[in-house]
Parts: sequence; structure tokens; C-alpha cells
Amino acid sequence: MAANVGQYAGYLFAYFKGERYEDGEQVYFAISEGNNALAWRELNGGQPVLVSTMGEKGVRDPYIVRSPLGDCFYLVATDLRIHGNGDWKRAVTAGSRSIMIWNSSNLVDWSRQSMVELAPEGAGCTWAPEVFRKSGSDVYCLFWASMLDGSLSDGDRYHRMMAAETKDFVTFSKPIVYMDYGYSVIDTTMIEAQGSVYRISKGHNIMQESGRSFYDPSFKLINDRVEQPYLRQGEGPIIFKSNTEDKWYAFIDEYVDRGYIPLETTDLSSGIWSLPEHYSLPASPRHGSVIPVTRLEYDRLLERYGG
Repeated sequence: MAANVGQYAGYLFAYFKGERYEDGEQVYFAISEGNNALAWRELNGGQPVLVSTMGEKGVRDPYIVRSPLGDCFYLVATDLRIHGNGDWKRAVTAGSRSIMIWNSSNLVDWSRQSMVELAPEGAGCTWAPEVFRKSGSDVYCLFWASMLDGSLSDGDRYHRMMAAETKDFVTFSKPIVYMDYGYSVIDTTMIEAQGSVYRISKGHNIMQESGRSFYDPSFKLINDRVEQPYLRQGEGPIIFKSNTEDKWYAFIDEYVDRGYIPLETTDLSSGIWSLPEHYSLPASPRHGSVIPVTRLEYDRLLERYGG
């Protein structure tokens, strides 16, 4: 039986720490203080929980999704290592076209790493994969950002959001261009709530849209500057719902200054966010994901990885 809201005892935060550190481009975990989404402690003594041994041997932007029955978790991540080379030009124009995948039945025992090529030939990168699963569906919609050449789509070279479907994270449908705004859009994240699908992406600024479904061709722009006036510049947005009330959180990475800053709202449709007065996040978190966990999962994470 799937976990329900009444069972949730806290949140798990999966993230990476950044290219400044030798082991910063691996998967780290933190756990919330109970159901307080604004208070966190690092797990595993602040050391990586998952380490990439394939591809570029660095992983960024880890995203965890729970299966429909709640008995399996999939973690997808970007295949990218910048530490030691600093070559962002190569990463954008000739980077990996694959994503990294792990799975687990309990969030502490993880499968061997797998590597799946998703982006089409000519794509310059495959960044920040995330997963959307409509309530009640067993189909996962995976989406990510790729720098595409003009031969693949009209116009100048820029990031488009791509998408593909899977039921098992082994075989995937042929990728399609999911979002093409005529300029680079990356780091899209989304959530289904109150009969709508809400998307937050990094374009010129952090923008929020609403639509009727994942494939709705006419998403409506709600706010084209979500991060202002609270942050200078933002990227890597994370969106998730409170376990205990009708409130949603958007963590946005102020990469030019303070790192992740949490915002909150009680009305997703308004596009209006506020900055909490008090919060305590893990040390140096970069683009990741937050999922709710049950009491059993919460206690198991603490037992395996410590506080």
C-alpha cells in the first residue's frame, strides 16, 4: 500500500555539494527535523551516500521519485564532473548524453548504478533529469535540459527541455522536445496540486507556470521572477508540499551568493512566495530533490546513516 500523508514523519533531501570539493559531485543525504521542512541535518557524517563509478564519475542534480505503491524508489542524476577541469564549455557543448540511475526498496540499500543514454545525437548535454508521475499512473515522464544544435530544431543553439517516458527506468521512449521557448530553459521542476500541474524553471529568471497536465500545450505564466525580491539570481529550483498543511516550498539556489534559500506559499496558483523568518539547511547543498518519508523510512535512514 502506498504511503499516505498521515504516515509521513519527515523529509529526505538528496543533493550534491558542488565542484569546489573533490567529492562534491556525488549524492548526499540530509533529513529534516521531523516534519519541519525548514530544519535539516546531514546524514552519513556529511559524506556521500552514492558515488558514481561510471561515465564522467561525477553526478549532480539527484532526483528521487517514489513508485505508485511506495515500495520502490528511483534516483536519477546528471552525469557530469566539473571539479578538476572547470570546463563548462565542454560540459555544455560536448557533455554526456546519458543519465545515471539507482533504485532502492527502502532508501538505504541501493542497486548498482546504471547509465542510460537519453539525449539525441548532437545534443550538448543532459542536465538535471527529473520525473513526473501523474497520480494513479504507472508511467513516469522523465524530463531534462539539452543544448541542441540547429539541425535538431530551428533557431540558434540553446537549451530545450526534453522528455521521454518509461515504466521501469530500463527502457525509454524516443525523446521529444518538451519545452522550446526560443531561449535557454533549464532546471524545470514540477508538482501536481489542486487539479493543476505547476512548473518552475530557470529561464531568464525563475519562472512559474500552471497547466492542466504534463503535456498541456498551453501552460500559463504565473510569475516570471519567483526569486525576486528575495534572491539576486537563482537556479536549481526544488518544489514540494508540506506533510502537515496546505503549504508548498520552493528551494532556490542563489548560486552567486548564499546557496539554497527556501520560499513558501499557501496558494500555488497565486505565484506569490514569501521568505520564512527562520531556516537551517544542510551545509553547501546544490540542486537536488526533497521527498516525504514515513516513520519507518525516517527511522531506517537515521539508523543506517546517523544524524
